[in-house]
Amino acid sequence: MKTTLHFQDADTFYEQLLDAHQGLSREQSEMLNARLILILANQVGDAQVLGDCVAAAKNIPAA
Repeated sequence: MKTTLHFQDADTFYEQLLDAHQGLSREQSEMLNARLILILANQVGDAQVLGDCVAAAKNIPAA
């Protein structure tokens, strides 16, 4: 799992993500997120890396 910044253009991706959610209901937005996660997971492909990513995402720092 990459732990350093690896985006080529993070700002553009963020804008694309915001634009994709524009005008969607909460349910549609959640469906878009779920589909995007599965598409990106397919791009990664490696089960160990995906498991590490899930574990990292669950590690939410205390506020």
